[in-house]
Amino acid sequence: MAEDNPGDVTLTRKALKEGKLTNNLHVVNDGVEAMTYLNGEGEYADRPRPDLILLDLNMPRKDGRAVLEEIKSDDDLKRIPVVVLTSSEAEEDVAKSYELHANAYLTKPIDFDGFLDIVGTLEEFWLEVVKLPPE
Repeated sequence: MAEDNPGDVTLTRKALKEGKLTNNLHVVNDGVEAMTYLNGEGEYADRPRPDLILLDLNMPRKDGRAVLEEIKSDDDLKRIPVVVLTSSEAEEDVAKSYELHANAYLTKPIDFDGFLDIVGTLEEFWLEVVKLPPE
């Protein structure tokens, strides 16, 4: 998860725990750190390869649009599904995300129950229903 808002990270963790989901959630706080993690550089040299990337659009240092473009232009990373999970409902953000090959675009719900529903649906669809390519 690439997210700079600690409250949204906490909600996501609680939603995963509440749903009794067994995933490991690795969190980075900005776009530069996201790419360092994904490329397995520095402190992330031994990181597990993510099955799914939850990406906020509005982050410091490098925004989610730039991260998405970088991921989808990298032969090693482009097969990892990227779900944009953001507070933006702007049509231009939705359109640009899909132009950059986001696999899904979701607007963050305001309340915990809505967040729980979204995270549970993401988990079930992307990690249980969908057949993903091998690493």
